[in-house]
Order: sequence, then C-alpha cells, then structure tokens
Amino acid sequence: MLDLVIVLGFVVYAVGAGLASRKKASEGLGEYFLAGKTLGGWRAGFSMAATQFAADTPLLVMGLVATGGVFLLWRLWIYGIAFLLMAFVFAVGWRRSGVLTDAQLTEVRYSGRGVLALRVLKALYYGTLINCVVMAFVLVAAMRIAEVFLPWHLWAPAVHGLFVGVVEATGLASVLGTTATGLAAPVAAANNLLSILLIVGFTALYSTTGGLRAVVATDVVQFALAMVGTLIYAWVVVSEAGGLGGLTERVTDLYGAARASELLSFSAPDTAWGVLGPFLTIVGLQWFFQMNSDGTGYLAQRSMACKSDRDARLAGTVFAWAQIVARSLIWLVIAVGLLVVYPFSPAEAGAEGFVAGREILFVTGIADYLPAGARGLMLVGLLAALASTIDTHLNWGAGYWSNDLYGRFYAEHLKGREATSRELVTVARVSNVVILVIALAIMANLGSIQQGWTTSLLLGAGMGSVLVLRWLWERINLWSELAAIATSLVMAPVLLFGFDLSDAPDEDAIRLAIMAAASTLAAVGVTFVTPATDEATRVAFYRRVRPFGWWAETARAAGDDPARGPRQLGERLALTATTAASLFLVLVGAGRLLVPAPDTAGWASWLFMLAGLGLVPVWARWGFGPGALVEEVPDAVGDEILEVSSRHHAATHAAGSTPR
Repeated sequence: MLDLVIVLGFVVYAVGAGLASRKKASEGLGEYFLAGKTLGGWRAGFSMAATQFAADTPLLVMGLVATGGVFLLWRLWIYGIAFLLMAFVFAVGWRRSGVLTDAQLTEVRYSGRGVLALRVLKALYYGTLINCVVMAFVLVAAMRIAEVFLPWHLWAPAVHGLFVGVVEATGLASVLGTTATGLAAPVAAANNLLSILLIVGFTALYSTTGGLRAVVATDVVQFALAMVGTLIYAWVVVSEAGGLGGLTERVTDLYGAARASELLSFSAPDTAWGVLGPFLTIVGLQWFFQMNSDGTGYLAQRSMACKSDRDARLAGTVFAWAQIVARSLIWLVIAVGLLVVYPFSPAEAGAEGFVAGREILFVTGIADYLPAGARGLMLVGLLAALASTIDTHLNWGAGYWSNDLYGRFYAEHLKGREATSRELVTVARVSNVVILVIALAIMANLGSIQQGWTTSLLLGAGMGSVLVLRWLWERINLWSELAAIATSLVMAPVLLFGFDLSDAPDEDAIRLAIMAAASTLAAVGVTFVTPATDEATRVAFYRRVRPFGWWAETARAAGDDPARGPRQLGERLALTATTAASLFLVLVGAGRLLVPAPDTAGWASWLFMLAGLGLVPVWARWGFGPGALVEEVPDAVGDEILEVSSRHHAATHAAGSTPR
C-alpha cells in the first residue's frame, strides 16, 4: 500500500503541473514548445538529464556490462563530447536562431527551391521515424518494468480479461507476450498492453496539456526522484553482494581472475587491434556521426528555451556532468553488483535471449530485494525516468507536426493562409496521440532495447557530420542535407537486412562506419556541385546567429572581421576539450575507486580523480566567470521571435528563392 501511495502522489503532482501550465501553454507555439524562453540554465540542464535518464538506459547498461564489461560503457560515455560541444559551440546558435524546431532552421539557413521540401522531409524523418523508434525502445523498457510490478491479472481480473480478448483477437499476444515472469503469453501480453496504455496515457495527459513548461517542471522532480531511488537501490544491491569493499573479490570468485579483469576494466581488455580497433571505430563514430551531434532535437529545444546565452551554455554543461558522471557511477555500481547477485555461466552468456534477460534483471532486483517504501520510491523513479523521456519526445515530435507540417506546409504553402496560434496548439496536442500510436506499433516489433538503440544509431549516423558543418562552414547548402538524408534512408535497410555481418568482429562498428563514410562523402560531394546558399540568406543568418567557424566570405559581406569565426571556434573547442578531460578523469577515477578491476593501482585512480577536479575551476572561470566568452552582439538577438511564422523567416531570403 505504501508503494502505491508513493506512485499515486507522483501521478497527482505531474498531472497538476500540466493543468497549472495549461493556460500559458495555450497562448501560442512559443509558449507551448519553448516555455516563453524563460528557462534558467540549471533547470534546462536537469530537464535534459531527466530525459536522458530514460527507463531503458539502466537496463541497457546492465546488458552491456554483462556482455562486454565496463569497457563497453564508453559507447554511452563518449556522448559527453557531443554534449559539451553543444554547450560551448552550438547552444548559442540554436538560441539566437529564433526557430521553434530544427526543421524550421532550414528556411533560416538555406535558400533555393528545395528548402521547403527539406523542411518537410526533416520533420517526417526526425519527428516521426527516428523519434518514434527511440520512443519504441523506451516503451520496451516500460514493458520490462511493468511485467514485474504491475500484475493486472491479480489486481483487476475483470478488466484484464477484456484485454486478453483484445490481444488474442489482434495477434498482439505473440509480440507482447514475451516475459521473464513465466506467465502464459496472452496473460502477459494483456498485462503489458494495459500497463503501457496507462503509462503513456498519464504522460500524454500532462505533457499535451501544459507543453514544455509542464515537461520541465516535472523533469526536475523526476530527475531528483530517479537519482534518490537509484542511490537506495545501489546501496541495497551492493549490500546483498557483500559490500563495496569486497565487490571485486566476489566477481573474481564467481567468474575467475581473467574474466573479472575483462568485466571490470575501464580500458580495452585486449590491446590487439582486432578487438580494440572496431570498438574505437564505433565509439568515435557515435559521438560525431549521430543526429544529436549539434544538439538537434530536444537538446536544441531546451537550449532555445533558455533565457540567455550563458544559461544555454550552463544547461549543456550541467547536463553533461549529471548524465555522464553522477548518473553513470550509480548505474555502474548496480551493474557490477548484479553480476554477483545474479551470476551467469559462459553457456548462459551464449544463449539466445541472454541480453534481454540481463537487461530485465535491473527490474527483477528491485522486486526481489527492496523493502516496501524503498521499492515504491524506486518504482516512482523508474516511472519518472520513463515519463520524462516520453513527455519530451512527445513534445518535441509534436513541434514538427504542428509548426512544420501543419503550420508551414499545409496552412501556408497549400492553403495560402497563416494558421492561428490556437489552431496550431490544438494540432500539437492531437499529434501527440498519433505519434504514440506509431511508437507503439514499432515497439511491438523490437526484440530488445539494444536492438532498438543500435537501429536508431544507424538511422542517425548519416546526418551527424552535415548537421555540425552547417553551423561551421558557410558552403554547406540544402542539397548537402538532402544528400545525407537520402543516403541514410537508402543505406539503413541495406545495412540492416542486406548483408550478413554476424561473423564480423563488430558488426555495429562496420555498419556505422559504412553509413558515416557514405553519407559524409555524399553530402560534401554534393556541396561542391550545387549552388551555394545565396548571399542575402547567409548574411541574414550570420547577423542573427553570429556562427563560429569558416564564414569568411559571409563575414566580409556583413561587414565583420573574417578572422572572428575561426578564432572563437578555436577558443570554444579548447574549452570543450578541457571540460571533457575534467569530466572523463573524474568518471574514470571515481569509477575505478568504486569497482576496481583486479590488481588495479589505487594511486592511479586517485590521480585521475584529483586531476579532473583540479581542472574544474579552470573551465568554470573560462566558460562562466566574469567576462567569459563575451559575445560581440547583444544577448537579445532572437528573443523577439517566439511566435515568428515561417513566412517571416522566408522573408530573409532573396525574392522568389523559396516557393509559396
């Protein structure tokens, strides 16, 4: 009963936050999607972290550690570089652009007859395809959690019986009935379907009602709940495993010294290129060749919603440290503790379904070892993590549908009128339901969280380089992005289903490398053989955003110093490198102290930790102290554009350059 009271308390708070923000969110898209550009850096950063705390990610961590050891977690940690680049290089550009979605940026950044087509394509590609794939594997995690904690066949047999009929009649019993609880497929499928509908219904209720204000208000509380619950869980798991001090010894006793070294090492267990090469390839590709490489998506949305450039930088920095250090260290301890509490044999590791089985142990351990109250708090933490991810993806995806597809394409382009604010907000709220239905359909066809994660990585891998280059290089044009998207759409199914790479050392690395190389070559090659963005558009974009990098020709046309862009880019890259070094040194040092591999030198771990902490005041003064990163234009650029329509953006183009 105590667990249920805790869960219901969270539900009431979240729904109340949505209702409290409803009136303000209904004023227009700027209020609905950007919270009136009023977010402070700390709130925006914790909101980003809450979204990335998704309920699927701890399950993914459990699977990665069990299959390849701590070393595989670099596939998640390496994103810290992208997060810091967003903070120090790209966040200010997003904020000053004055757009509501990244798809809308195309009509600010490019010119030509294909600009509108690119905007619509990106709204569909990002807002529907990739967004729904990500939501799908988040919902798989929700199903893993629900099947343990929500036995509807015992709590509400009459209602459950109706759902059993539904899943049997629709064939959902076969796709939703896979379970680790031993229930019959129709019973498990009905439980899962009922749980998913209730969870997403609750999340959609407050996110569609209150917009980004409600999302952020709940995110901050959700992050705190998730962190507290996870800390309690880590304490219990480590205690069950014999205590933190003896954790390494217990892993060694269970798996042998050689295997324990592989499982607990932060570095490559084998320096041979056959093992290390593919891993470094995939890690290097993941942080750069992915659709969030410049913050595209909900990270950019939080940056655009910040009240100042400094707050946008602070948000990205807070997010990186919360995500990569604070959160990861807790999950690391839990993952290693579960290796002891739920040991496995080499034969089990090679069996089908091993990954999914290890993923769900994160939830199983909560049910097996946490007492009442603590279990309720952890369940709320998982529900909060799940809700914070779903609400963000719903809000973000709805932005594409209302602002880009309905407002710009349907109302303005096809009907020749400008949609009203009330009309656009209504479309945004309705589109949440459509996005959920698509995500649920994809979820039903995913085998594991890792499968969904790798699929989303591949779909986004073709876009990373061109998304970064559009901010740094004036020559990138709309055809560059179209080429990258086209290559991704063609190559993804070919790489996923056209080649059998199961015998390769690392099939994921090979797929990502091929996708990244093909899309980058296509984008850059097309850039040189297609017309450049016209000067009027480039100058308008330059004056608004003040981009860093190679904009010499545009800078001269705008009456600015051509050397400013490269100089300021160099400063920000140096700041990014310093902050990243600090972050990773603290992560490795603290991680090695908590769960050292056999024969690890303790002095080296302390050295890493102290060196990382010693760099904190350096990058803090550089990035946020008095006079830090002083911009050459007032901070108010773009603030007046909360409700600017696409027609206003297109007015910066040369006459007739964009079709109407």
